[in-house]
Amino acid sequence: MSQLANLLEKTLRWLAKRSPATRRRIGRGLGEIAWHTVRRRRRIALRNIELCFPELTPAEHRRMAHRHFIALAQSVVDRSVLWYGTEEQIRDLVQLDDFERVNKALLNGPVILLAPHFIGLDAAGTRMSLERHAATMYQVQSDPGFDDLFRRGRGRFGTELVSRRDGIRQLLRYLRAGLPLYYLPDMDFGANSAVFVPFFGVPAATLTAPAQLARNWQAQLLPVVTYWNEKTGRYHVRVLPALPELQSDTSLEEATLRLNQHIETWVRAHPSQYYWVHKRFKTRPPGEPGLYD
Repeated sequence: MSQLANLLEKTLRWLAKRSPATRRRIGRGLGEIAWHTVRRRRRIALRNIELCFPELTPAEHRRMAHRHFIALAQSVVDRSVLWYGTEEQIRDLVQLDDFERVNKALLNGPVILLAPHFIGLDAAGTRMSLERHAATMYQVQSDPGFDDLFRRGRGRFGTELVSRRDGIRQLLRYLRAGLPLYYLPDMDFGANSAVFVPFFGVPAATLTAPAQLARNWQAQLLPVVTYWNEKTGRYHVRVLPALPELQSDTSLEEATLRLNQHIETWVRAHPSQYYWVHKRFKTRPPGEPGLYD
């Protein structure tokens, strides 16, 4: 393991033994430091928020982006509990509602848990892994030491990690085996296997895989939405009812657009907690200029 990865692991183990109040103070402090020093990500977050919320003033854009940095830093600090805390700590940190929907749906066939990119993404994945064996997509880290650390953390309770490099076949194997698949539907991975549909009114390269899996494998698509309570420091995870319209006879483009519309609704409930530091609109339709220059 690299020295930096080793240092991160030791830090997370130390944080897991601290009180919730101490972790929140540290998270807020790290968020403030990141806001003032990680300027490139701050510019990306501000640009995304400007594009998605043009009705807000520049001051409101900055306030939302600042709150996002605080929330994002806290989610990193709280990985200490998710990866090295006790099960009791995890259950206290993360409240899970309506998970019975997953168990009932599995009686009727494959289940995909659609988890949009909120800052509580890891909290939801770890908490649900305490209830049921599952599989999830995983982005391989460039540093082998960090990759090992992330794999052990995210696979701590037996979650099967599927690299995006492995493609769809490995996912289908787990779906056939009856494992729910924790799937992130809203990242920009380029134009391949994607369509350009509006997200907050801006054309966004959006994967069609959820709609394809729903139709070709009769998979049920259950959204998982996670919000962080800034006052209590706890995460609230809710499994929502399935989205039958993604299994309908509409085109893949129309089904993917409807999914983006659902995600917009969930984002508007807690807009500062969406993952704004990612270039959601990096890939542009042919002939359109970049949005982050």
